[in-house]
Amino acid sequence: MAARGWRPLAAAIAAARPGGGGRGAAPAPAPAPAAPTAAALYVHWPYCRKRCSYCNFNKYVVPAVDEAAVRACLVREARTLLRLSQVQSVTSVFFGGGTPSMASPSTIAAVLEAVAGAAHLPAGAEVTLEANPSSTSIQRLAGFRAAGVNRLSVGVQSLDDAELQLLGREHTAAEARGAVEAAWGLFPGRTSLDLLFGLPGQSRDAWAQGLEAALGLCDDHISLYQLTLEQGTALAAQVWGGTLPMPPQDLLADMYLTARAMLVAAGFRHYEVSNFARKGALSTHNLSYWRAEQYIGVGPGAHGRFVPWGEGGCSREARVQTLEPGAWMREVQSQGHGTRRRVVLSPLEQLEEVLALGLRTDEGITHERPAVHVGGPGPAGLAAARPALPAAAPLGPGSRARRRQRGPEEEPDGGRRRGAQRGRGGCQRRRWRIKCESWVLAGGVGGLLF
Repeated sequence: MAARGWRPLAAAIAAARPGGGGRGAAPAPAPAPAAPTAAALYVHWPYCRKRCSYCNFNKYVVPAVDEAAVRACLVREARTLLRLSQVQSVTSVFFGGGTPSMASPSTIAAVLEAVAGAAHLPAGAEVTLEANPSSTSIQRLAGFRAAGVNRLSVGVQSLDDAELQLLGREHTAAEARGAVEAAWGLFPGRTSLDLLFGLPGQSRDAWAQGLEAALGLCDDHISLYQLTLEQGTALAAQVWGGTLPMPPQDLLADMYLTARAMLVAAGFRHYEVSNFARKGALSTHNLSYWRAEQYIGVGPGAHGRFVPWGEGGCSREARVQTLEPGAWMREVQSQGHGTRRRVVLSPLEQLEEVLALGLRTDEGITHERPAVHVGGPGPAGLAAARPALPAAAPLGPGSRARRRQRGPEEEPDGGRRRGAQRGRGGCQRRRWRIKCESWVLAGGVGGLLF
């Protein structure tokens, strides 16, 4: 890659280090911090009917759930963390799990009412619920819509019964089709499908046929995830024990690129490594993560990134809630929240998150993005580093990086404002992006950047 293209970035990282900015450089005065006014909210429902063979998420299979107690704790923790963050507006809410479609619509409604009572929840804010086909009857989905859900993410995973059995899924392919068709009627234009590829023994042709079937079924958003073998799962034990063969890396790359070609041809925008949307149906909530914006995690094992102004904090923290539901509920009942671990993120750590997450998207990163918030003494962190961030550099296989300047036909205004985009020394504002071909290289992005 052109070395000078990364010099401003190196300077930004150096400035973010303690005592950075060069020998003899006086630290820049920190501007008075201002509380961020908005955040996304994630709510974790930790229960499932069964554990799938590939899953190591924080989920629990129990004979019975005391839903009233869980509901009360979700409501209390949401109120507490919103108060501690002092955000004025919640931009989106995402109910994940586990299987949140196992919760009753009244629980979903209670959480949303608590959120709306503690902060402004705009009428059109995206409210997503993850759902399994086995718990998505029309009546149940109608209840979720009445509770305030306006977007559904259906965990189809496959439309092949043999593959579903291998994955340990509860539903059949026919049940998955029925669930998606029911969701269409209640959430038109806002029903997303999840699919897995790279399954043991799966061929490229079988994957393409399955994706073709999904294209005939899906709405305007689809997420494709390569299967990852996780320690402690039944599927990993079978593969590592030699019982099941995994596709080789080259075949996995072919599957990914085949899927991308098919989806782009069907009118989908490949807006993030694993996510495709058409007709503007991008996931607002997930974009909050990839843009390194604030988000608050509620529920057992939920993660968050926000500034706890209500506790006297002035820097972004990484927070993790207590994993086990019983212990989490006891903590919420005693102190209002179940935060088990909290770490203040340094300016350098925040900058690394901006890069690692932003380069997952097709919009990439620019120096203009308001991302992290660092208050207190010393350098202003990314607020000072942002003007130094360089342009997007598409990365291709076997290349380090290269800069590409958009032509006038690619500029939103036809290039008319390009002169105004020049700063000192005639440098243009640029955007850094990763080409699709580099997304298939496992760990490649991190290796190229750091």
